[in-house]
Amino acid sequence: MKHFCTLFDTFYMSRGLVMYESLIRTGADFHLYIFAFDDSCFSILKKMSLEKATIISLKEFEDDDLLRVKPSRSKAEYCWTSTPSTIKYVIDKFKVDECTYVDADLFFYKDPKILLEEMGDCSILLTLHRYPPRFNRSIKSGIYCVQFITFKNNVDGLNALNWWRDACIEWCYNRYEDGKFGDQKYLDDWTTRFKGVHVLQNLGVDWHPGT
Repeated sequence: MKHFCTLFDTFYMSRGLVMYESLIRTGADFHLYIFAFDDSCFSILKKMSLEKATIISLKEFEDDDLLRVKPSRSKAEYCWTSTPSTIKYVIDKFKVDECTYVDADLFFYKDPKILLEEMGDCSILLTLHRYPPRFNRSIKSGIYCVQFITFKNNVDGLNALNWWRDACIEWCYNRYEDGKFGDQKYLDDWTTRFKGVHVLQNLGVDWHPGT
């Protein structure tokens, strides 16, 4: 079984449910941990009794570090700040072998196990933005896209995950500043900073049409 996590609030709930349903339709053997980022979203999702999902409230998830920086972040910035913490929460609490964060507005056409199998014995899976040359924003937005990122529950995976969580708590804003942007620019040097990093080569992931 593959373990995924995502986060969204009431505004993004329709997208998150479509993403969940798309995974169902691929026939994937999976479980999705959904972090509900407001009370209304949590209440609605709990009532739906989604067979392949666990719903986690902010009250369950938020720790002192996140609560300390929450007032200084916009809603979007706080979601970005929280992304590595959701992955860490799933690994720590549910003792899974690996966890993949997926953006709530993704749509799956085939079983994503082919993507996870590509990483082999590596511990971290990164997804390229693949910007077309004339629309390349990687200098400010980052080489890699957080929308599909995997960490294994081992030394190399947790080393990178914990570093990323600490960095996002320290600084995670919707602006380019000193080589940083949100949660994404932190990933730019991971192939040299950390061991066990694989960059996804499958061309079916994250194609940007240049619009």
